[in-house]
Amino acid sequence: MTHHISKTRLSLEKLKAIIDSHEKIALSEEAVHDVIKCRKYLDSKMEDIGRPVYGITTGFGSLYNVTIPKDELSQLQYNLVVSHACGAGETVRPEIVKIMLFLKAQSLSYGHSGAQLITVQRLIDMFNEDILPVVYQQGSLGASGDLAPLAHLSLPLIGLGEVLYRGRIRPSAEVWAEKGWEPIQLQSKEGLALLNGTQFMSAHAVWSILKSMRLSRWADRIGAMSLDAYDGRIEPFLPLTHQLRPHVGQIETGRVFLETLEGSELINRPKEHVQDPYSFRCIPQVHGAVKDNIMYVKSVIENEINSATDNPNIFPDEDMVISAGNFHGEPIAIPMDALAIAMSELASISERRTYQLIHGLRGLPKYLVANPGLNSGFMIPQYTAASIVSQNKGLCWAASCDSIPSSQGQEDHVSMGSNAATKLVRVVDNVETVLGIELFNAAQALEFRRPAKSSPILERIFEDFRKVVPFIDNDTYMHPLIEKSVRFLRQEQYL
Repeated sequence: MTHHISKTRLSLEKLKAIIDSHEKIALSEEAVHDVIKCRKYLDSKMEDIGRPVYGITTGFGSLYNVTIPKDELSQLQYNLVVSHACGAGETVRPEIVKIMLFLKAQSLSYGHSGAQLITVQRLIDMFNEDILPVVYQQGSLGASGDLAPLAHLSLPLIGLGEVLYRGRIRPSAEVWAEKGWEPIQLQSKEGLALLNGTQFMSAHAVWSILKSMRLSRWADRIGAMSLDAYDGRIEPFLPLTHQLRPHVGQIETGRVFLETLEGSELINRPKEHVQDPYSFRCIPQVHGAVKDNIMYVKSVIENEINSATDNPNIFPDEDMVISAGNFHGEPIAIPMDALAIAMSELASISERRTYQLIHGLRGLPKYLVANPGLNSGFMIPQYTAASIVSQNKGLCWAASCDSIPSSQGQEDHVSMGSNAATKLVRVVDNVETVLGIELFNAAQALEFRRPAKSSPILERIFEDFRKVVPFIDNDTYMHPLIEKSVRFLRQEQYL
């Protein structure tokens, strides 16, 4: 099956399906027509333009007033790519690089960037063949596009840089020779089309949102198991309360918990306590706020991935070449910072539930072991969760509220959205670990309620979890069990 890139709006769900199913992609006939039309227009415009046009007949950044001779325009684009490949730090994980390739091809396909058809096609070839450029996390200011990381993404197009292919990092020139591909001779505007754009930020955002959606659903399932194991009350999830404060996420969370706990012997038995701590009682409000934020950020990012974000923008039908600022990352930088905060709160409330479970309250043994003292039991997994939650607080400092001028002041306000993007990925990874630790604890606590049963949904999750993580009688090596708990959350059949 092949997905044809077109102007039809692309949803994150569709992009996820393409990635998960290893679907091939291709340009639609409409996209081929638009790319060729734009390139022909630009080539013809170069013959009689009669004035400097930024990035096409001039230098870049503060060098915008330096006109480049016509016979050096191709060299100008080559120089742009190689000079901007100044990335540093850790490499971007391959699954995010693959999304970058898709999004860059998608953006260039709209016919407002001036890329050659072969350039767009080669990006598609790399996506389809899983030839993934080595891209570095540091170097972008999130304005003028993700210049440094997109330069690294583009180096293989001209036969430079390195790629990950079949499990090995190799010079792209070697792989190109094996494939019979020739390095591309970049034409006017092409280097700028490749480097201007928000695909580094956007790809990180796409990856983070998709994972956040899964973890948000898991947080409800795990929170429900913790609530049942803690002998918690169901009243805070009843719809009457949420009708008085009708936030969409809050209402949905209450509904999900009622559905998840339907048929539980534990939740329906008489309670001695009249209310639960906030980490249980306020789940609809906290989990609901996270849901609302995820949906908002998802809507913003879906707009972004269906956009042309390079500069200048070319309009063949209107006979216009407009230098503007669609590369600026602010529209997605602020939402990415907000999503990091929201997801951090999901971990924060999770860690508090873990703490309540090991506290020795409501008939549960201290640290969830039958012989505490000789055994430390689940004492230290909570420490680990607390450490991760604390780290998230530091990562949630808003990158988008910073700006450092560059390019001799021409680029005097930047979004720092690239830092928001990479921090967001770290936060979401951390949330997954904290939720894995809560599941580890909740399953242990549930066993101390036997022979009473939880709901059919939770008992099915529990039974499958026990196939990979055992009940802990006496102290054992915990790290591998935490890792298995985290990996368990990468399944979706329970959601």
